[in-house]
Amino acid sequence: MMDKLDDKSRAEIVFVGSTLGPLFLHDPEHDAQVVAAGLEALATLDVEAAAKDWPFVSAEDAERALALMHEGLAEGTKSDALVWEYRRLFVGPLAKPAPPWGSVYTDKDMVVFGASTMQLRDWMRKNGIAIEKGQSDEPEDHIGTMLVLLAWLAEERPELVDEFLRDHLLTWSSHFLEQLEEAAEQPFYEGLANLTRKSLEGLQEERELEVTYPRFYR
Repeated sequence: MMDKLDDKSRAEIVFVGSTLGPLFLHDPEHDAQVVAAGLEALATLDVEAAAKDWPFVSAEDAERALALMHEGLAEGTKSDALVWEYRRLFVGPLAKPAPPWGSVYTDKDMVVFGASTMQLRDWMRKNGIAIEKGQSDEPEDHIGTMLVLLAWLAEERPELVDEFLRDHLLTWSSHFLEQLEEAAEQPFYEGLANLTRKSLEGLQEERELEVTYPRFYR
């Protein structure tokens, strides 16, 4: 583990978490007031230039992922293909091909609110961290919620970032994101899964974090 986060690393973590997290949490149509600006920015960005500046990821890998996301927004930020793929992956009513909650993968019963969720909840309580009512109705170990929390920690409680990553997020994120990337049938979400995985793995490498991975049941 490296020394405490410097201002540059904190800003980069805030950027990654606050940019990517909401895209997992919010329906592009129903929650347009939350994610429209971010989606518009991704739809109009200069992919090559943005890739060079993306934190924790090589320019080549970032360009590949951002190009997929850009392609997936070609028909607009509320296109039927984008909206329905979000709902297929994250809402239902059919079974989700890659559920976005950590305990589904790490709990032997493959349930939400499993043991790892309770461990995260206890850690948050111990450190005086609470998700504001109305901010998210999801279990605490939803990938989007955890990315947003990562950004908040980098800004407000940077001394907790490494512990949060090592013990609660990196333990399952790559396993899930690989499944999500494989399951995605629309390029935006394929790219989102890839870019998120590469960003977190790059952050793990930069912070020199040794993660103990659990047994995965799914």
